[in-house]
Amino acid sequence: MFFWKRKKKEPDFESKMGELNTTVLSKKDYKNTGKIEQYVVERLEQMIELTKELDDEKEEYRIVTSYLNDIETLEKIPKEERDKISEIAVNVVQLNKARTEFLNSSKKLSDAQFAQLEQQERELPEAIKRFKTNELHRDTLQRDMKYLEREKSEWNLRKEYLDHQQKKLKNVLYIIVGLAVTLAVVFGILQIILEKDFYYAWMGLIFATAVVVCGIYMKIQNDLSEIQVAERSQNRAIVLLNKVKLKYINVANAVDYACEKYHVKSAGELENQWQYYLEAVKERQKYQRTNEDLEYFNGRLVRMLSNYQLYDAHVWVTQAVALVDPKEMVEIKHGLIGRRQKLRARIENNLSQVNEQKEEAEQLLDKVGSMRPQMEKILNAVDKINEGD
Repeated sequence: MFFWKRKKKEPDFESKMGELNTTVLSKKDYKNTGKIEQYVVERLEQMIELTKELDDEKEEYRIVTSYLNDIETLEKIPKEERDKISEIAVNVVQLNKARTEFLNSSKKLSDAQFAQLEQQERELPEAIKRFKTNELHRDTLQRDMKYLEREKSEWNLRKEYLDHQQKKLKNVLYIIVGLAVTLAVVFGILQIILEKDFYYAWMGLIFATAVVVCGIYMKIQNDLSEIQVAERSQNRAIVLLNKVKLKYINVANAVDYACEKYHVKSAGELENQWQYYLEAVKERQKYQRTNEDLEYFNGRLVRMLSNYQLYDAHVWVTQAVALVDPKEMVEIKHGLIGRRQKLRARIENNLSQVNEQKEEAEQLLDKVGSMRPQMEKILNAVDKINEGD
């Protein structure tokens, strides 16, 4: 809470040990003026320190008491006026809560990302559309390239298959021609030896040879045509593939440039960042309006409370919830009462120590010689301080 100063630190170990090591007078020391003077000086130093603490504690006690008096004043305000104060305090509490939620909300964009998007705010909507279009175009071209690569490979395999079949058919043709010639020789020899007519054998050989040779020849010619078709199709696929590759390179470069420019990996990521940016802009505008509203209601609350001559009307800006929730006000009041009781105990304890030190120093004044005037002056100052409170 903000109703009092920070609590003073407790004396540390070294200071406590220092207190134990202060001068202690023995019977012999009472005859030694130097020892007595040193002892009295130490008592006076302790008195000065204690007096400073007393002064701070009394000031804090007065402040705590003033805040308690303010609470009593607030509790005595008529209900109608207190309801008006509560109404304003509710606005302060809600606006503070909204501001705290904004400050504690996790950021989806870093400050650097927000600044960059802010600079490119005008161009981004169109840039995102272009970015997404280029990505789609790139992916389409990539699929087309794969298709054309596959088509080129298929036509190349078809051509290799037909070339291999051509060689086989030519070999078969040579073999058949060889067999036909061999059979013709055999028929000629048999016809001479046997002196018989081999007319039908010759007709059969000629017919069979002609049919087979014509069939193989037609197949070779057909394969040649198919080879030419495969070559043309393969060349067409290669030409199209080169054109698609060139387009793909241009589109891919545009996509890579956009990724590098906007520090993203895809158009989807940039679009998400853009949505986060728009949300952040709305939140910041809302936060700014909240601050303006909060400043307005804080001012109204302070002005209204100032009418009741409070010690500190501004402190209730940070404790507005207590003006709305009676339990919170009771808790604050109990805290202040407890704090004041502890302060009173410390004041009484320090005052007792000051008096003890003062009495002891006064008893030795007759033995300090030339230092007596200065010491009396210090003792009188301490008395005035204590009497003033």
